Amino acid sequence: MFFVKGVKTARVTQQRVIYKTLRGNELKDKKRTETALKAGEDRAILLGLGMVFSSVMMYFVICITMVRAYAESVLTDETTCTVLNSTLTKDINCSYNCGSDCWRSSKFPCLQVYVSLNATGRIGLLSHNEEMLDISSECFYVPKCQKDHTALHVMIQNISEHLRMHQQVTCYHDSNEHQGSILLNRLYGSSTLFHSLFWPSCMLSGGTLIILMVKLTQYLSILCEQIGRTPK
Repeated sequence: MFFVKGVKTARVTQQRVIYKTLRGNELKDKKRTETALKAGEDRAILLGLGMVFSSVMMYFVICITMVRAYAESVLTDETTCTVLNSTLTKDINCSYNCGSDCWRSSKFPCLQVYVSLNATGRIGLLSHNEEMLDISSECFYVPKCQKDHTALHVMIQNISEHLRMHQQVTCYHDSNEHQGSILLNRLYGSSTLFHSLFWPSCMLSGGTLIILMVKLTQYLSILCEQIGRTPK
């Protein structure tokens, strides 16, 4: 009888040791899993915050450049213009960089393009875009200065012939006539502005969604753990 009782006691002790070993391994695995999950959650939150910060910086740069130029521009009314005259006038002197602290002079012809607004009949000088208008209010296009002024002359001549062939062009003007200039293209139109703001918006939405998903996962994990500890 004592032998049987001793065998039972040894068996119970062995079962307890096995249970403690399994329980200890289970706790270690759980702790290791929680550590890995926490590290992954931290990386996901850092990724989301990085995306949000990058999108905010992109918004800032776009707002002080494109949005500001778009808001301040008065040449926004789109209409159709008829090219009346496209003529190469005087040569404009320019300088180009030929190396370190080296500048040499060259020249290019000034192309003056007169157009008539079909909506109002007003005649004015046409500029390629806002940048060209800021550089020169008389010349349609100001090329980058280079050594070969003959090549510049050929390029401007080709532009002039192209405008003569396509006499009806889309242009932009100021309907209030506060500014008499007329543009062929707008650097910062509504379409360009939309595409510039689209990608930062996607990045901001993606970063915010990542942070919200991580926080939701953490909340559900805590909630499940509290439910599991509730006595039945």
